[in-house]
Order: sequence, then C-alpha cells, then structure tokens
Amino acid sequence: MRSAGRPSNRTGTADEILDVAERLVQHRGFNAFSYADVAAELGVTKPALHYHFPTKAALAEALVARYTERFTEARARIDERGGTGRARLESYIELYERVVAEDRMCLCGILAAEHPTLPEPVREQLRAFFDDNVAWLAGVLEAGRRDGSLSGGGSAREGAQMILATLEGAMLLARPYGDGTRFRIAASRILDDLGPAPKHTRALRA
Repeated sequence: MRSAGRPSNRTGTADEILDVAERLVQHRGFNAFSYADVAAELGVTKPALHYHFPTKAALAEALVARYTERFTEARARIDERGGTGRARLESYIELYERVVAEDRMCLCGILAAEHPTLPEPVREQLRAFFDDNVAWLAGVLEAGRRDGSLSGGGSAREGAQMILATLEGAMLLARPYGDGTRFRIAASRILDDLGPAPKHTRALRA
C-alpha cells in the first residue's frame, strides 16, 4: 500500500526510514531486519535512526500507524467513487492485488504472523487495523445486498471476516510460489461466491 501524501508531523528523513523499514518488513518480517540494515541502505549512521525512532518498537508503531492511514485513505477514495457494493469490493481487492504485484505482503498481515514477539501497543494497532477493515467490509456487504450486486445470507460481519482472512491468507500462500495467479484465483472465488443476487430478489427490492 503506497501513498503520495506525507503526514505533516514527520520529516522527509523519517519517512525515508519508514519506507526502507516497511519494505524490509514486507520482504523479511519484522524480526529479520535490524537498524543496521536500514542505516546501510540509507547511508546513515544508526544513531541517526535512533534520533527519529529511539527503539525498534517505536519504529514498528510508526510503521503500522502510517500503513493504517494509507489504507484508510484508500478506502475513503473507494467510497468517494461510489458505485455498487460489488464495485467497491472489487476496488478493495485491487488494493491487495497491487501489493502482490510488487512482491510484498500486507504489512499488518506479516506483522500478525509475528504477533507473540511484538510489543503490546503494536498488537493493539494490528487488532484495530483488522477490526476497522472488517467493519468497512461488512458495510460494503450490506450495501451490496441492498442494491442486488452481492448475495449471501448470514451475518455481514462474519462474511467480512471471511473476505479479509481469504485475502490475507491467499497473499501468504501465493508468496512461496512467486505466482500472483494463486492470489487472483482466491480473490475471484470471493466475488463468485458473493454475487450477484438472484434476479427475482433484485426485482422484489426494486
């Protein structure tokens, strides 16, 4: 997940540090890189990194906060474009497809795999990230059921949890093969299973 904008409370150097650290986490995992790795890539000293992020825990919190901010902004743009529930869901899936195309993992997804080793503030951030996405997806499912572009019964929240788990899991399973097709097959199955609503149901709603 990338974003052109930069929050006003960070310097350009801090964002450069976060850019490198984010890529390292998405490729190696949080526990498989050090400040020395970041410093070497940027051509700076480790004390320079500690000036902006005193501890690796502070760096992790900043990474998740920025990633969450970008994801929230991306969802807001989807909402601004409007369209059916299905169209919004397709746009959401495309967010994940772009990460897969860059041979990366969802930052929060890969951090969740290392959950037991993370500081509690970061664990809380991860739970908030996933809860927020589930809530948004549940709203999309409800909207799609109303406009007839998505089908399916049961709890919209449970459906949203299924979607998120499928996307995160498909991203993980596609990685060892270096094959984005595996992710796209899983994503297509989500859309196939969810809609559209039967014609007679849509007629009744109209």
